[in-house]
Amino acid sequence: MPEALKESLRALFLSRYAQFRRHLHLRLGSEDLANDALHETYLKVESMNAPSAIKYPSAYLYRIALNIAEDQRKSNARMLSVPEIEGLYELADELADPGRTLEAKTEIEALERALAELPKRRRLIVVAARVDEMPHREIAVRFGISVRTVEKELRAGLEHCCERMGRDFIQRFGPGAGKQSK
Repeated sequence: MPEALKESLRALFLSRYAQFRRHLHLRLGSEDLANDALHETYLKVESMNAPSAIKYPSAYLYRIALNIAEDQRKSNARMLSVPEIEGLYELADELADPGRTLEAKTEIEALERALAELPKRRRLIVVAARVDEMPHREIAVRFGISVRTVEKELRAGLEHCCERMGRDFIQRFGPGAGKQSK
């Protein structure tokens, strides 16, 4: 970029700085983002190689600032905000609660006891479907049974476990999905 053009852009930028900041603040909704974009715009003008002539220098500078602000917004969108980080700390504190840990351990032990009461094939089907997240078709092939039989065994196993744990069984697939068992 010719030095004369760079000098005129610099002078225009400095003379209209307050106007640029006001327009960017209104457009972006953030004074901090507008200030950051203007700072980066000045640095970019100082280091860039642009054409030898610019038809609308004020619009050119404003467009540079908007592009920079958009790039910053995209990069900031990938980062967590301070309130989001604080929320994660609070969540971690709730999860580390000794009472909840004991309750979860007790539930797991109750589930293990309920699973142990099931016939072997039914227990293996429940574990394959719910723990290993194996598709019903693969379970059927593994045990040499129909998909319908897998679904019946799974339902019976889940109903048994829910009953032993004092929970209502709610079917999540097939006919009657979302309804509690009786």
